[in-house]
Amino acid sequence: MKRITQNLPDLLDKLSKVSAEWKDEHFRKVELLYSHIDKNLEYEEIVASILEADFKPGKTLIRSILALSKDQFNLELSDSLGGSGIKKYKSDPANFINCLTNMGLEHSIKELTSKKYTWSDIISERLKSGRGSAIKGQNRGRGFEDSLEMVVKEIFGFNSYDTRCQFLGRLPTSSEKTDFAIPSKSNPQILIEAKAYGATGSKQTDIIGDVIRIVNEKRNDTFFLLATDGLIWKNRKSDLKKLVRLQNEGKIYRIYTQRMFNDLRNDLEQLKIELAI
Repeated sequence: MKRITQNLPDLLDKLSKVSAEWKDEHFRKVELLYSHIDKNLEYEEIVASILEADFKPGKTLIRSILALSKDQFNLELSDSLGGSGIKKYKSDPANFINCLTNMGLEHSIKELTSKKYTWSDIISERLKSGRGSAIKGQNRGRGFEDSLEMVVKEIFGFNSYDTRCQFLGRLPTSSEKTDFAIPSKSNPQILIEAKAYGATGSKQTDIIGDVIRIVNEKRNDTFFLLATDGLIWKNRKSDLKKLVRLQNEGKIYRIYTQRMFNDLRNDLEQLKIELAI
């Protein structure tokens, strides 16, 4: 393989948006419960019908109406009832619903349903900004890894690599986490780490530590490739610059974005030949 020296401007120019779906199966179950709110029932009957129909999504719907986080919602229920799960509800439904009423559920339902805009729009937005945000992050990262795995599988075949594993390091007693170890975690000749981002925060700084741990643990003759993307890197140039410096020092063979996956494919094909994998 020829020696490659990358630079920050070229890498920034190849960054692109990493998109992901924010709805999951749990959210769709919550959506199915929306109709219970619009039924011409008494308040207690509405709440009971939601919880009886599907308890966990029902709780998500109720805490979203109350605009409470999962932790805060369960804490308040447990503080009043000594628990917040389905067994606690089944043991005394009236007391469970009364606790929700004391938390302001009846007022919140009336307030939401009396507005001109649809209450379901509000719930969807609350779920999207809370639970949906976390789901998007998970799906974004997993989708990025899946796309990368398609390239790896195309080059090396189905059973010629390990994913999301602890690879054997320089010493028989040492190991470190990585996303892809080729041909195996016990004999890694190529390591690939994948990181995709959609929002800023500490994660862009955390990747530096992850990369350094891999660099320090791998054998010197092991190729280490890093795949990352997300427009947020444009606002975290100092962190990206540290990764580029590591690449320039030869500690990372190359850094790839989605738009560079053809380069990744070509490099892996070349490495396959040179390493006789």
